[in-house]
Amino acid sequence: MTTTPTTPDGRRSDAAIDVQDLHKYFGDNEVLKGIDFHVGHGQVVCVIGPSGSGKSTLLRCVNMLEVPTSGKIFVEGEEITDPDADVDKLRARIGIVFQSFNLFPHMTVLRNLTIAQQKVAGRKKAEAVEIARANLAKVGLEEKETAYPAHLSGGQQQRVAIARALSMQPDLMLFDEPTSALDPELVGDVLAVMKDLASEGMTMMVVTHEMGFAREVGDNLVFMDGGVIVEEGDPRAVLGDPQHERTQAFLSKVL
Repeated sequence: MTTTPTTPDGRRSDAAIDVQDLHKYFGDNEVLKGIDFHVGHGQVVCVIGPSGSGKSTLLRCVNMLEVPTSGKIFVEGEEITDPDADVDKLRARIGIVFQSFNLFPHMTVLRNLTIAQQKVAGRKKAEAVEIARANLAKVGLEEKETAYPAHLSGGQQQRVAIARALSMQPDLMLFDEPTSALDPELVGDVLAVMKDLASEGMTMMVVTHEMGFAREVGDNLVFMDGGVIVEEGDPRAVLGDPQHERTQAFLSKVL
């Protein structure tokens, strides 16, 4: 692990996301066991590992969808785990895309992209529509603005979900296995959108099973198992020559 500059309060000064000694229990089950982890500004960090390793719990803790049992999380220098933190304000900086698309089925694509802009961000309708259309174009779906989710493929729905998150103009994006619910032939379109975001400098934390994406786009790769980080480093190095026996065993089954 590389050494990075820290501030007097102990956080990494160059980190967009800084997780320190994070523990999470569900009842007696400790799912996260002292995670230390960070994502630099403009970096793409991919998190891999077997089911039940704590990957998604870690991601959900970053924007407080799951409340950590102990430890600290800083988002762009502000501690989101502080009891006095304005969590909603900090959460507004973070876009999140889940494996299930979570679109409103009774609303058109365009309305799915404008409702939070108007009700949460307080934007006027015309501004919200302009931003929504720009993001639909970004994901290649500008012609689908009047369609309803049921009329879209799974890959198209996921691209709409990404456009919806981008329409809130976040500073960073979290992806929780965004392609795992898709048919194999639909995965490529979603990954292409994510690659474009990375090339534009979007800070991204991606929980994924897509090793090709991690190798090609990731700046750092984290392998988790049993609630701990087992190995991390340059994706090409970790995937090509894993050092830990557990990493070797996992990758031998998925590569």
